[in-house]
Amino acid sequence: MAAAVVTKTAWKLQEIVAHSSNVSSLVLGKKSGRLLATGGDDCRVNVWSVNKSNCVMSLSGHTTPIESLQISAKEELLVAGSQSGSIRVWDLEAAKILRTLLGHKANICSLDFHPYGSFVASGSLDTDIKLWDVRRKGCIFKYKSHTQAVRCLRFSPDGKWLASAADDHTVKLWDLTAGKVMFEFTGHSGPVNVVEFHPSEYLLASGSSDRTIRFWDLEKFHVVSCIEEEATPVRCVLFNPDGCCLYGGYQDSLRVYGWEPERCFDVVLVNWGKVADLAICNNQLIGVSCAQSTVSSFVVDLSRVTKSGSVPHGLLRNDEPLAQPTPTGSSLRRSYDRPSTSCSKPQRVKHSSESERRSPSSEEERDEKESKAEIQNPEDYKEIFQPKNAISRTPPRMNEPFPAPPEDEPVTAKEAAKPDQPVEVQTPLPKQELPEPIQRPPIASSTPLPRAEPSVIPAARNEPIGLKASDFLPALKNQSQTELVDEEIMSQIRKGHKTVCMVLTSRHKNLDTVRAVWSTSDFKSSVDSAVATNDLSVVVDLLNIVNQTASLWKLDLCTVVLPQIEKLLQSKYESYVQTGCTSLKLILQRFLPLITDILAAPPSVGVDITREERLHKCRLCYKQLKNISNIVKNKSGLSGRHGSAFRELHLLMAALE
Repeated sequence: MAAAVVTKTAWKLQEIVAHSSNVSSLVLGKKSGRLLATGGDDCRVNVWSVNKSNCVMSLSGHTTPIESLQISAKEELLVAGSQSGSIRVWDLEAAKILRTLLGHKANICSLDFHPYGSFVASGSLDTDIKLWDVRRKGCIFKYKSHTQAVRCLRFSPDGKWLASAADDHTVKLWDLTAGKVMFEFTGHSGPVNVVEFHPSEYLLASGSSDRTIRFWDLEKFHVVSCIEEEATPVRCVLFNPDGCCLYGGYQDSLRVYGWEPERCFDVVLVNWGKVADLAICNNQLIGVSCAQSTVSSFVVDLSRVTKSGSVPHGLLRNDEPLAQPTPTGSSLRRSYDRPSTSCSKPQRVKHSSESERRSPSSEEERDEKESKAEIQNPEDYKEIFQPKNAISRTPPRMNEPFPAPPEDEPVTAKEAAKPDQPVEVQTPLPKQELPEPIQRPPIASSTPLPRAEPSVIPAARNEPIGLKASDFLPALKNQSQTELVDEEIMSQIRKGHKTVCMVLTSRHKNLDTVRAVWSTSDFKSSVDSAVATNDLSVVVDLLNIVNQTASLWKLDLCTVVLPQIEKLLQSKYESYVQTGCTSLKLILQRFLPLITDILAAPPSVGVDITREERLHKCRLCYKQLKNISNIVKNKSGLSGRHGSAFRELHLLMAALE
């Protein structure tokens, strides 16, 4: 009798080139786990069938990069929000634009469909939350309570509540009918990025940049438990359909949590990088991630993952054994009362402006006429969408689980694909002469054209920028000379090697100096020493530390750091720009109100040396911020994540004008 083949717990399913430019957003259909939508800097939305390499449908109409996507519960509608604040709702079955919704003043950061009614919720960088009636093309509610960008929105399973997570460190629970905040959860110490309702109980999970996941009781409005001390922030969360556990998607790993008490049941290593969304189907968890223009999908076999009821993989309380958890999914909390048909329409409120209650404008009608849904693969389109409209005499065929590859064999996309549906891994070809491209909408399976060297060098890349292998080999004097002496080859290699060693040795010496100053003096002195080295890489290393500890920021530190931030924002290195944006955002949030208040205050009577020193620092910071504001304003028109970060900074710096 043949031995059973051991299969992998997690594997890579496929990799595709999804857009002609960087991918900016991803979302999976939660009903089937087989529908994938991608948004890119090319202003297009492409629809895919997971595990197939060709684009099913390409949706055009947006004029700015796509920032957020969501697919309806029945996988019939898709909504996309862009950097300009416009929202488009698409009917996937009819392959046409359904609605164009205008009203937000900045980037759309989050979207969600109501589970029963024809409503869409949108959260924006302008801090507003809007509830839209898709049928009537109107905004029926506008919720204003957050003070910073709204990063995630979720409707409750019964459709009566809306949870919002924002950069202001808060999670708010809204009553849709009353149009007001029911409760504000304030336990996080960093921006809250994700929020998710339990499928049956009155329980809410939220994940933050402070590297914690908190569970909130929605009946008593208090924190149930908190998962702490993870190495990186959680990127996405999803409850198991039966509510027994919570899956957390992290950088290159999946973690399985319980909450009463808080514990980690299992950790699965998945090489998916920065995972963007999760879905569950056939006891398999599907995860998708993106890197530049490519999108990768991964599968985790949940039958081989510990969910509850056994010794957990990693305990969270001093690594000591905890009591067995109380079985979740029982009647510990109140359950949602789900409507049998559709939910009642929220009460209409009086709009604050004439523009929000007017009838559809000619601009919106023109946008809808210019929006197109191009079916790229008719066969896949009919297979996915058409059977829903046809009368079927037999039960519909369920999606089969993806076959797992053997444990002892390397995973490839072809092995993970179905036998009758082979998948080809899409990878860019080396730079070479290509024929003149045909002017037509880009289909996602095409190979990207070679590009010039980017003005901003990305932090994550597969090959060094501007380096050629031929530069490290000695030039041949004539074509007949084919054999080279080993000494000549080694001498050529050592030339570049010595240069790199000198750079790294110098940087190491500078870091040792900064570390020595920090250990014997205060933090500002160490920053002064880092600036004195005239090495931006050392400044970046130090700022990456201080950005994680807000308590280290002081007003006198801002006067030293702001000139360095001005240099970082103009750097060609993406990592330098990211660090500069993060530091500037922290300074604006913590000190800009103080600076403007002190400068606007009337002069004091008498001599107050402390106040005069503080006033001098504020004037210096104000002058430096004004210089930086010109750079931020000029770069706010960029596309992609850089442009989004600069636009957010531009909004925060509005008080300077």
